[in-house]
Amino acid sequence: MNLGEEKEFFRETIRRLTQDKLAPMVEDLEKTDRFPSEAAELLGEMGLLQLWIPEEYGGPGGDLTTVCIAKEEIARGSSLALSTLCANNSVGLILPLLHFGTEAQKRRYLTEAAKGKTIAAVAMTEPQAGSDVASMRTTARKDGDSYVINGQKNWITWGADAHYTLVFARTSGERGHDGISAFLVDTKTRGYQVGRKEEKLGRHGAPTCGLFFEDMRVDADCMIGEEGKGFKACMRIMDLNRPTVAASALGMAQSALDLSVNYARERVQFGKPIADLQAIQFKLAKMAMHVEASRALLYSSVGEIDSGDLSRLPYLASTCKCFISDVAMDAALEAVQILGSYGYSKEYPAERLMRDAKLNQILEGTNEIHHIIVARRLLHAAAQ
Repeated sequence: MNLGEEKEFFRETIRRLTQDKLAPMVEDLEKTDRFPSEAAELLGEMGLLQLWIPEEYGGPGGDLTTVCIAKEEIARGSSLALSTLCANNSVGLILPLLHFGTEAQKRRYLTEAAKGKTIAAVAMTEPQAGSDVASMRTTARKDGDSYVINGQKNWITWGADAHYTLVFARTSGERGHDGISAFLVDTKTRGYQVGRKEEKLGRHGAPTCGLFFEDMRVDADCMIGEEGKGFKACMRIMDLNRPTVAASALGMAQSALDLSVNYARERVQFGKPIADLQAIQFKLAKMAMHVEASRALLYSSVGEIDSGDLSRLPYLASTCKCFISDVAMDAALEAVQILGSYGYSKEYPAERLMRDAKLNQILEGTNEIHHIIVARRLLHAAAQ
């Protein structure tokens, strides 16, 4: 899609950066699943780690469309982990502060993050609270001018490597979603303990771990937004971030299509390239149509959001995230099928695309949850 000369130039810049600098890192990250510090440094220098920070706080002044372009191109040319690292501190730091922080908090944290050296994590998921956020058990007890946090989180990406973690905890005994608050916690705070590193199927290079909070005392001004309103803040933040998950998925779907087309043209069976076989052509055509539809959906949606019209934000966010992550999974599976035995081999990236694509159907709300969100929006609109 042509999004204008400036954004297309930005896309080409990210594409070259990915090919020259990020793609060569993937093989090592697949083997080690370590935090890619050299990639974080590079993205910070390029303004991509802090892409969403407004210029008034020293940032590049990017918008949702810009973030999606960057994530799409990085996922297409390198890996999901490196795409996830791009604009990493958006959901854990930038968006919460921009939408719910005080001016003092914005000046303190955003100007620091604008330097491109800050990594942020989000600590929401718990052993008994995944999609069911209302079952959260981590507590934050008011004690003078501070809060004392106790509890456990799991599946926290960058939890062991972040400088700040956005921690969600109960500040009252209210049931359900009420009484949950958000705290921006310095990970050097006493009582912040890192648990075991998870061994994952995919997204290697984005380490995930458990966290434990044992009498972790944080200043009251670490709270982002109103006390007890953290769940609503969380939902707004996730809705703004979900299209970027879709962008990463779109990049992987495009990568799967590119790989499949190139392989089909080169692979000869029965005396001719398999690209001449109708069965293969049908697979390629379906992949291409779904990729084109995904790109149109994504960028029309984020364009509407960037315009300031947030009336359909939850609906668009869920539609993009759910549909495009499903497209990416289907495209990855087809790529493996088209490549045959090579698709199952680590010699080609098809098997990595398949492993990585699966995760995007689970994180940021499972796709089953997003079907419910979309359906409820439709039914609510019809009832008006």
